[in-house]
Amino acid sequence: MLERLPNSLAARLDPLGWSGATAAVAGRAVRNPAGVAAATGRWASRMARIPVASAQVMAEREVTPPMPLDPRDRRFDSAAWHDNPAFFALRQSYLATSAYLDDLVDAGAGDPLEDGKARKLAHLLVDLCAPTNIPVTNPAVLVRAFETGGASVVRGSRLAAQDLLRRGGRPLKVDRDAFVLGADLAATPGKVVFRNDLIELIQYEPRTAEVHETPVLINPPWINKYYVADLAPGRSFVEWALGQGRSVFAISYRNPDESMRDATFEDYLQCGPRAAVDAVAEICGSDRVDLVAICAGGALATMLAAYLAAGGEGRIGTLTLINTLLDYSEPGEMGFMTDPETLERVEIRTGATGFLAGQDLGDTFDLLRANDLIFNYWVSRWMQGERPDAFDILAWNEDSIRIPGAMHCDYLRTLYRDNQLAKGELEMGGRTLSLGAVGCDTYVVGAINDHIVPWESSYATVGLMGGEVRFALSNGGHIAGIVNPPGDRSWHEVVGGPGADEHPVLPADAAAWRDAAERHRGSWWEDWASWSSVRAGAMRKPPRMGSEHHPVLGEAPGTYVRE
Repeated sequence: MLERLPNSLAARLDPLGWSGATAAVAGRAVRNPAGVAAATGRWASRMARIPVASAQVMAEREVTPPMPLDPRDRRFDSAAWHDNPAFFALRQSYLATSAYLDDLVDAGAGDPLEDGKARKLAHLLVDLCAPTNIPVTNPAVLVRAFETGGASVVRGSRLAAQDLLRRGGRPLKVDRDAFVLGADLAATPGKVVFRNDLIELIQYEPRTAEVHETPVLINPPWINKYYVADLAPGRSFVEWALGQGRSVFAISYRNPDESMRDATFEDYLQCGPRAAVDAVAEICGSDRVDLVAICAGGALATMLAAYLAAGGEGRIGTLTLINTLLDYSEPGEMGFMTDPETLERVEIRTGATGFLAGQDLGDTFDLLRANDLIFNYWVSRWMQGERPDAFDILAWNEDSIRIPGAMHCDYLRTLYRDNQLAKGELEMGGRTLSLGAVGCDTYVVGAINDHIVPWESSYATVGLMGGEVRFALSNGGHIAGIVNPPGDRSWHEVVGGPGADEHPVLPADAAAWRDAAERHRGSWWEDWASWSSVRAGAMRKPPRMGSEHHPVLGEAPGTYVRE
């Protein structure tokens, strides 16, 4: 077993500790023969009903499947899975076996963390063995092979070999060659007006004759390139905010090299958003700066707000947190990646190089949604020989960066493990950070399908901040909830009128908030623009690009984003 291997080897082979957790659950299941017998009986009963249902399919009769299909599972969309009795039986057998593994985990339940890890591993293995991942049992693959005279199989085999040799067996998801930074991605015109060893600060060219006096500073997560906020024309939050009469700046984090090996969490706070706030305020001549922050960048931006408040520096106008956790007591699936044993393995892995490779973090996130982010591409690319799409979100997602090991482990320990920020126990620069002392108004965004930051957990921010809080629930997932331009497919839910300058009392419980919320067509971007504009001060002439103290250093998107 992996848990018996030396720590360094176990950290490489099983960084999340799934094997040890599964062994523990299996041991408890062995000691619960009645639970195992009941699970086996349910599986046998389901399997016994499948031949009868398949015969009804053959007779073209209406049939209620013994195992219902999750409508969100797109693997079985082909008509053959419903209309062909053989494929129908195969699908039903697979679903019954999948449910059986869940029942076995239930039979061995006893520790929530171990149970959750064992369930994730069981789902990963059963999804790996799904009939859709085997060419001869996937009707879509067979049809495509027939239509192309076998050419799709040959092409898919060649692409699989390329991915094995060039990408370590990871299927290519997106055609990155279809995009050029500064032209297709990160294309909003602007200038680099500040640079230090950690960040570049981009000031964007104004789009309106007048702007609000309070500028906007966007703080992205340091684990990704910044241009998720400036993805593509028509899909750029930066572009949208400029059109609403705002002066917009964005932080672009450097891809760390050996010189940043020992960078700490506090270094990121001081050299990142704090340095950027100083530069933005000087360029615009503004006493306050509105912070808009994303995911982990939201935690860092909130820490800055609390840090400044602890020093009596009221420099933050408003705070906008997009898909951000501040209370880490219920982190969702991320909890399976941040327990003490897993953190120890992360420290071992990063100790040798000093960094966590961006690809390693990306692979871990992919495992949480393996059907969509891994196996889907096995089928389309390796079995059907399809070229990857030119999809801007996936192109951004593939553009990963390294993270200093010391900083990353400190972040995971203080926030995910110890929840120090929500408890008011976190210290930075000699100051204790209290979220209740942050008196500015806060706009919090959650995404309904976010698997990294569950919206119910992000809602906990409502009860932590010292100022008024508005919460918006958006459609989409972790990234599509950010890249959420107005359109027919967009919706958001809020309590209170759209963008209202009002302060309804929000319930402490997320479910109670959802019951009281109203759904509105359109993006949360529109609601945010109304909410933030009434708090952004009077209109004025746009500030010039850069200043005497912060001269223009180059064109956006800068140099750090290309590293």
